[in-house]
Amino acid sequence: VQLVESGGGLVQPGGSLRLTCVASGFAFSNHGMRWYRQVSGEERELVATIGVGGTYTSYTNSVKGRFTISRDDARNTLYLQMNSLKSEDTGMYYCKWLGVWGQGTQVTVSS
Repeated sequence: VQLVESGGGLVQPGGSLRLTCVASGFAFSNHGMRWYRQVSGEERELVATIGVGGTYTSYTNSVKGRFTISRDDARNTLYLQMNSLKSEDTGMYYCKWLGVWGQGTQVTVSS
C-alpha cells in the first residue's frame, strides 16, 4: 500500500494550489479518503473527507468555501484544490487511507 502526495509549494496569500495523492496497493474506489495537515509542533488536523464515489464531502470550518476535495477513481487519485490561500494554511499536507499515511507535501503561504 502506498500513498504519494505532490503539488505543494510556495504561494502568495490569495493564491491557489492543487494537491494530488496517488494511491496504490488497495481498492481505492471502495474507500473514503482524507486530507490532513500539520503545522510544526502541532498535531495533525483533519482538513477534508470524501466518501466512496465522491458523493459525500466534509471540511473543517476554516477551509469551507475555499478548499475542494475530489477523486478520480479511474486514476486512483485524490485531489485537494485550495483557493484563496491564507498564511494559516501553511503546513505539511497528508492524504490518509485507514491507518496509512503518505509522506506529505509542504504548502507554504507567504508573501
